[in-house]
Order: sequence, then C-alpha cells, then structure tokens
Amino acid sequence: MTSILILIFMVSFSNTNLCADAGKFTVTHKVRLEIAVDNVREGDILLGLFGETLPKTVRNFVELANHTNDYGYRGSPIHRIIPNFMIQGGDFVNGDGTGRKSIYGDDFEDENFDIEHYEAGWMSMANRGKNSNGCQFFITVAPTRWLDGHHVVFGKVLEGMDLVYV
Repeated sequence: MTSILILIFMVSFSNTNLCADAGKFTVTHKVRLEIAVDNVREGDILLGLFGETLPKTVRNFVELANHTNDYGYRGSPIHRIIPNFMIQGGDFVNGDGTGRKSIYGDDFEDENFDIEHYEAGWMSMANRGKNSNGCQFFITVAPTRWLDGHHVVFGKVLEGMDLVYV
C-alpha cells in the first residue's frame, strides 16, 4: 500500500494578492508542505492562506503546521484521495480521517463562506457538519461548487499542483 506523508511544514508570512480572480483575498501566510510517497521525498506544495478573510481558521492551520503547541501536522498522512475531487490530510490524531483536534479544542465554528470552490487548488477545512472544523483539510482537484456554504475555504495552492494531481 502506498503511503503519502506530509514531512515538514514551513511557514512564512506575506501580504500579496493571489491572482486576478481571487484578488480580493490577500495571502497573509505561505505554508510549504514537503511531500513524501513511500518515504521518498517527491517535492513541495506551496499554499497561500487568507488570514485577513479567515484569521481564526488560518491561525489554527499555521499553529498546527508549526507545532506551536507540541502537536500538529508533521508526519501526518494524506489519508484520503478521491480522483477528480480532492485529496485530504491533516489527521495527526489517528491518521485515518477520524481524528479531530484544533488549537481551540476538538472543534471550532465555521468562520465564513466568503470564498467558493470554483476551480481546482482551493484548500478547505474538512468537517463532520456545521461548526465542526478541527485539524483536517482538503485540496480540490476540480471545481466543487456543491461544497460552497458547507466547507470553509481558507487557502489556495500557489505551487505544486502537479503533486496534488498525482
């Protein structure tokens, strides 16, 4: 069985617009995921996070990426891959999509649904329903408009979509 692991998160801070379509959403943080498949480093995925639009959600992700509270994403798997839909990771608790933990407790509320899933490369919080965000996230590989209003979009892949598609 193939295992895909997130090795290390590296966080930097910026203040740049993402692109013309998402220009109203400012990238405040950049997170680099180092990806390994079967213990072989394959490359990086660079994520831009929208901290002005979603400060609470971005803070949760950044602190988990940095292991600020002595727990977080380092070494956690991409545990779910659905072709033509998304890849999901971030379950550092159980590694299988059942774990939940945030810097705010088990769950935290949906911050807003201002950004929609209109193209590939959006990063959203995985949840179990309304107001149940924790540590898990997913990256879309296609437009997924049916998720609008149900999953909080808080970032976008800036580089490395080729790894997302693999």
